[in-house]
Formats: sequence, structure tokens, C-alpha cells
Amino acid sequence: MEPLHVRHEQLDVLHASLARTIEERTRGTEDCPTPISNLSLFRRELPTQPSACLVEPSILIVVQGAKRMLMGSEAYAYDRDRHLITSLDLAAHSQVVEASPDKPCLGVMLKLDLRVLAELIAQSGLPQPSDLCDGAGMGIGVTTPVLLQPFRRLLDLLDEPGAIEVLSPLIQREIHYRLLASDQAARLWYIASAGSQSQRIAKAIDWLKVNYALPLHIDELATRVQMSPSNLRHHFRHLTATSPLQYQKSLRLNEARRLMLNENFDAASAAFQVGYASPTQFSREYSRLFGAPPKRDISALTPKVDSAPFDGRLVQPNGDQRAVESGKKSDGSG
Repeated sequence: MEPLHVRHEQLDVLHASLARTIEERTRGTEDCPTPISNLSLFRRELPTQPSACLVEPSILIVVQGAKRMLMGSEAYAYDRDRHLITSLDLAAHSQVVEASPDKPCLGVMLKLDLRVLAELIAQSGLPQPSDLCDGAGMGIGVTTPVLLQPFRRLLDLLDEPGAIEVLSPLIQREIHYRLLASDQAARLWYIASAGSQSQRIAKAIDWLKVNYALPLHIDELATRVQMSPSNLRHHFRHLTATSPLQYQKSLRLNEARRLMLNENFDAASAAFQVGYASPTQFSREYSRLFGAPPKRDISALTPKVDSAPFDGRLVQPNGDQRAVESGKKSDGSG
């Protein structure tokens, strides 16, 4: 095992290198998708208040500055030394804690593929973690040189676009492997193991993402994922810090916001489109989640959308901007 000071020196070099690359590629923008599938960069120049978001299964690494994710009553702080892991699609609030124009908060987000995790568990011979997972769908891990090195190689591919198609899947697979050998292995093992309660909850979430506009009947959803209604409620809340009904509301409200921002729906039309029968109830629940009624909220966001067109994707853990994706499945985080 390397001496601690050597590890710190390696981390400093890798952080500085990644920060230079991300700073150069995010000038003038906050969220920067890349030609590499599942990989995006972000930049924030000021601290923010907590902002509602939907978080896909992903790893978020901050190379400069600091952030915090709030889920239920828990706060997950992450910075240069610690990264955020999410193993399910989660409703949360994201906050930038440390950032300035001279030293912006910079980072990288990679969506995780639960199928790759399951394959590696089955094929790699990695030992099952001896420590127990707390069951939450979100956690904080220690950032190490062995984890940052493949991220450095992944970002290097941005200067070699012809190699992305061949090499990016290999490097991303290595990152998944490194995570299964990290202090977050138990959390990822727990969610990726076939037949586990967490995998059944993941299937319930997948169904809700596609069918968010339909009336929710817990008994039917429980039968669909082969759980009893009481077990579904218990494990859903344990993993996501919310109930299935509240999760469905988050999906509906985020999609309604996207429709108003991107497709010029008025509030009543957006409400009906996502499954609300009462515009009054929609406005009340929208205000509760986003801090303002629909019309005022969209008016405040419109200048941001004009300067950086909204792309209709899920708000990622790397972004605090008020943006959402359709509740339908995305190409990423399961």
C-alpha cells in the first residue's frame, strides 16, 4: 500500500489536471454534455440554494469546489475528497456549497449501467462485500487515485474523437469495476443483485417513470414487482426516502415543468398532460416542490432557457439548474 503522502500527491495532480480540462470545456456554460455516452461536465460559479432535481444512477466527482445533495432528512456532502454515488433514480435537492467566479465548482458525472454492474458481479470473481449496506439509494465514497485515473483517460478521449466508440465502453467498464472494489461496493452490489428487494424497487421505479400519468394503485404495482403492498412501501421509502405516491408526484411535476419550459404548454394543459385532474391541486403541489407557482417559476427560468436551450433530459446530480426530463425512460441511468 502506498504511503498516504504519495496518495495525496497523486490526487492533487489528478484533480488539477481534471480541473483544467473541465474548466476549458465548460466556459460560458453550466452543464456540458460530451460526445462520450453517459458522460457530462458541469461548472457553477456561485453557491446556490437547494433545488429540486431527479437523480439518475450515477457517480458524481467534484474536482474543485463542493456540493451537497439532500434526500429526505439526509444531507450528502461531496467535494475533492468524496464523491456521490446514486444507485437508483431518486428525487432529491441539489446545492452548490463552495464556488466563485475565480474558482468555480467543477466536476464530472457518469451515468452508471446496472447491467454492467450485474455482469461484473457475475463474471469478475470479486468477493461479496463483507460490510452491510445501509440500504439507501445514495451514498458518499472516498475518491482515490485508482478511481480518478480512468476518468482522466475518459476525458482524454475528447481530444481523440475517433477512438471514443471503441475505447469509451472499455474505460467505463473499468470505472464500474473500480466502484465494485471501492468502499461503495456493498451499495452497488445490493442494488445490482438479481432478485433482491432493491432490484424489485428499481423495477417499480422504472414502471413509474413510464406510467407516471396513470392513476397509481399500490396493490397493482406491488403485484407487478412481486412484493406485498406493505413490503413495497417499506423498501421503497428505505431506498428513496419517499413513498411511491410522492415519487410519482415528483415525476409528474418535473415533466410538467419541462412541458412549460420547452413546449410552451400553459399550466392547466401541462397539469392535465401529466395526469392531474385539478389545476388547483397541481399549482399547490408545484409551488411546494419548486418554491413558486408555475407561471412565476417559468417566467423566472425563461431567460436561462433562452441563453442555453433546454435539452429535455433529467436533471442530473451534477446540475442545480431547474430542468427536468420526461418521465419516460432515458438512455442512461435506469
